Amino acid sequence: MQTQLSYAPLVEVETEVLAVLAADAQTSKAADAKPQPVLLIADAAVTAAAAAVLTSGEYKAGANETLLLHSPAGLAAKRLLLVGLGKQAKINADKVRNAAGTAVRFIKPRGIRELAFALPESELLPAASSAKAAVEGAFVGDFDPDTYRSDRTDKSIESFKLAAPASADHAALETALAEAVILGESQNFTRTLVNEPGNKMTPTILGQRAAEMAAEVGLGWEVHSTEKLHELKMGAFWSVAQGSAEPPALIVLRYEPEGVSEGPVLGLVGKGITFDSGGISLKPGDNMEKMKYDMAGGAAMIGAMRAIALLKPRVRVIAVICAAENMPSGTAQKPGDVQTAMPFGDQPGKTIEIINTDAEGRLVLADGLTYARQLGATHLIDAATLTGACVVALGYANAGAFSNDEELWTKFDAALVASGEKFWRLPLGEEYAEQIKSEIGDIKNTGGRWGGAITAAEFLKVFVDETPWIHLDIAGLAWVEDSKPYIAKGPSGVAVRSILEWARSYAG
Repeated sequence: MQTQLSYAPLVEVETEVLAVLAADAQTSKAADAKPQPVLLIADAAVTAAAAAVLTSGEYKAGANETLLLHSPAGLAAKRLLLVGLGKQAKINADKVRNAAGTAVRFIKPRGIRELAFALPESELLPAASSAKAAVEGAFVGDFDPDTYRSDRTDKSIESFKLAAPASADHAALETALAEAVILGESQNFTRTLVNEPGNKMTPTILGQRAAEMAAEVGLGWEVHSTEKLHELKMGAFWSVAQGSAEPPALIVLRYEPEGVSEGPVLGLVGKGITFDSGGISLKPGDNMEKMKYDMAGGAAMIGAMRAIALLKPRVRVIAVICAAENMPSGTAQKPGDVQTAMPFGDQPGKTIEIINTDAEGRLVLADGLTYARQLGATHLIDAATLTGACVVALGYANAGAFSNDEELWTKFDAALVASGEKFWRLPLGEEYAEQIKSEIGDIKNTGGRWGGAITAAEFLKVFVDETPWIHLDIAGLAWVEDSKPYIAKGPSGVAVRSILEWARSYAG
């Protein structure tokens, strides 16, 4: 998708579709209060073209509500598309992001390949952050998951023009546009990886795709397999991989900006289970096909590293992605087995009693977190589709987050303002840690039904020791269960934007 900025008056913008944002200015809470839709632009000609429908009552400017006007009087644009943001008092950049995605997804099935999007004019919406959000939203909206349909035709938007007031800060908007393109493309790169079926995205292929990306954007990279796992004594990681005919992949990506030799080293660790059958503790057959997306945490780290390499923050970053299949076979681990995780320094590896082989993500992450620390990471963040319990707790509206460090969490929480992604912090505590103590080994890989997302986080906490750490359980948001106006059903690419913004907060 080609993107560009235009500072021409909206009335002069020649395009197939000109999208403008509207909001409901009604402030009364009375039950009989009627919406008061207003356009968030100052152009009198565009306002006049939409005046009749704005006063008719048929359009209320609800969130992502659309209305298309053909041959709008007095405009060079062939069509005028109104996209709602909802209540004017609650508008923010995230609503602009969704509105841009809505506009793109509205025109795609109509065979329209060109869109001009009017930057909203409101004191509540700073121009640069709105521009960045709009372009990100356009890329998110442009993605469709129908990769292998034999009748698939490319319906991608060819041109997205951001129409801004001439008085806007041109330099700031150009920077915002450039950053948004990188973030949008990186999020969609992650979605492309997650969308692949298990037979097209094995651990080996994931390693190849990561290496190709790394070479393209200038990251250092290594991809190892079984021999390296044994060399490093990654018994937890190997215990998951041993049941599959497909070999595991230990993917390491490095970003080392020139002239930066001191300061923090950020460690990004991702769960890359390219297919999760549950192992011997076999999952039910219903919806098992979705378990191709159990590598979404690893894919998010790969996408975040792409964005980091291109945006070049002055902070060192290492990513470790642990990729494997979790399969039942004669060589698969069994409930009751005891595995030994990777040692760290002069500390022996923790012994892990396997209660349920479907609690495999925490096993690969355990060794991944330890390895990231061994490689020099001073601050850690991991992402994983880890527990169904997190979905039970938070539904599909928020992903779960945990942290052992307040300063680290404060930085991540601030990053969410820019990313627009929704994470809800859940607690940690000794009461939960008690649930994963084992009688035969150090810990066990499940702590029972209650508080399952928290006990999983407590399991991971064992392997970070005192290192500042954040755990993101993205099980509920990694896959969009039903299409929304601004995003297609399928992989979401969640966490890429948040991790990037978090990393940038360490760049001084």
